[in-house]
Amino acid sequence: MCFISFFFLFFFSMMNFFFMIYFIMENMVFFLEWEVISFNSMSIVMSILLDWMSLLFMMFVSMISSSVIYYSKSYMSSELNLNRFIILVLLFVFSMILLIISPNMISIFLGWDGLGLVSYCLVIYYQNIKSYNAGMLTALSNRIGDVMILMVISWMMNYGSWNYIFFLNFINNDYMMQIIGFMLIIAAMTKSAQIPFSSWLPAAMAAPTPVSALVHSSTLVTAGVYLLIRFNMMLVDMFFLKFLLLLSGLTMFMAGISANYEFDLKKIIALSTLSQLGLMMSILSMGMPDLAFFHLLTHAMFKALLFMCAGVVIHMMNDIQDIRYMGGISFYIPLTSLCLNISNLALCGLPFLAGFYSKDLILEMVSMSNLNLMIFFLFYFSTGLTMFYTIRLLFYLMINDYNLMVIYNLYDEDYTMVKSMFMLLFMSLVAGSFLSWMIFNYPYMIYLPLNLKMMVIYVMLFGLLMGYLVSNMKIYSINKFLMTYNLSNFLWLWIMPMLSTYGLNIYFLKIGQNLLKNVDMGWSELNSGQGMFNVIKNYSIFYNFYQINNFKIYLFSFFFWMLIFYLLFMLLM
Repeated sequence: MCFISFFFLFFFSMMNFFFMIYFIMENMVFFLEWEVISFNSMSIVMSILLDWMSLLFMMFVSMISSSVIYYSKSYMSSELNLNRFIILVLLFVFSMILLIISPNMISIFLGWDGLGLVSYCLVIYYQNIKSYNAGMLTALSNRIGDVMILMVISWMMNYGSWNYIFFLNFINNDYMMQIIGFMLIIAAMTKSAQIPFSSWLPAAMAAPTPVSALVHSSTLVTAGVYLLIRFNMMLVDMFFLKFLLLLSGLTMFMAGISANYEFDLKKIIALSTLSQLGLMMSILSMGMPDLAFFHLLTHAMFKALLFMCAGVVIHMMNDIQDIRYMGGISFYIPLTSLCLNISNLALCGLPFLAGFYSKDLILEMVSMSNLNLMIFFLFYFSTGLTMFYTIRLLFYLMINDYNLMVIYNLYDEDYTMVKSMFMLLFMSLVAGSFLSWMIFNYPYMIYLPLNLKMMVIYVMLFGLLMGYLVSNMKIYSINKFLMTYNLSNFLWLWIMPMLSTYGLNIYFLKIGQNLLKNVDMGWSELNSGQGMFNVIKNYSIFYNFYQINNFKIYLFSFFFWMLIFYLLFMLLM
């Protein structure tokens, strides 16, 4: 099953690659419509849109998923139901492909909901209470976005067709389109984990590591970005897009800070994914969808590789994810450490790796744009923070001493995992330059003052220095303790769950509590069951008392009853 899926997806990826090159050269778009049923002027149509963008994205998705499935063959080898796992991953990939190629709101919704459902099944794959909670949080957060897309479908009834691709250009001023755009932005924010909804992404790390590599780095979380890229023509004048710029900038900032105070290896990588998603969303909100798409693709490559390396490390460490136990792994597992370091540096935007081309271009376009100082600060500070947590991770994993056991056996000879990682390693090295030649039909030439041009280098060096200093600080240092404890608690553990859970539902829960106390256990109890029982009980106690204690009254009442019965009998006769 593993090999069949791997070969199928890999060849599908190569086919998409060649088609994509042909489509770009010829400047072609294929729009295929298949009429499923036509009945009394009502037609149900399934449509497919193939252009260079959907083909390129499909190529990347199938390439990453083929490596992930090949990797799972070794990583999940002790799993009894490996075929079930592979089928779930394939279902996920097909939902994603349906989302990518559909220009129709209905089929987009099918793909979108398929993503949410299969991702829930994958998050709860290891069945324990933590996974169930994480899966519930994921599913319910994404449910908001699903409802928004359902509402978009119903609002689009007014236009007589759900093929949004046809009427993106000429309905910018319509109030209906404003509503549709607002709902689409909310949907994309839930799927791409922007600020009110961002608590599900670190929670979803309860899934197996291959799932994190495929789902929570490159495909599921970028579905929202892809949707907004497709709808960008319509959204570009909306006020709400400016609001999205602020929210995604804050997401980028908050995820960067939180990653610096996290000790779980997979959560650190999840928060760095969140930070990059904020970067994509914010450059998209500034009206540059091609740059967002470029960063989405390069990021998918090195982040999937990073998750795979983390999976190997966790596998070696007896399934322990805490980075304080790790250290010195570069001596024992050099190939994995090589992949880990290269993907980390690509994440930081080291020149001429994959991340550099997209990140540098985005930051220079931000420098050229006419936005205010706050957005500028958020972009550049978040880039510095990326370098900061990467250096911290490097210190904990590579430079510190190994802290787990006295006797250990770390080996790097699991060639199934290593081969699948090397495929992505090659792409992490060349994807940036390859894509920047492929998808921009004219090169961006950006003139900036020297200091602005070098600003990216400055913040990188600053982040490197800070990462070095903080990692070298003694563990009991009072500053480090205060900074770590207060900031991380303040940012991650207090605000986010408050916003997304308790803050919203405490009122409804309080109403329910009052109803239970005052109605169910109060008045309705007093007036029905308990009350009737009390009345009857008191009467019977009263009668019992005076039957036993006063023989004269008892006989008198007996005589009285007899008299009444006799009189009634006489009357009836």
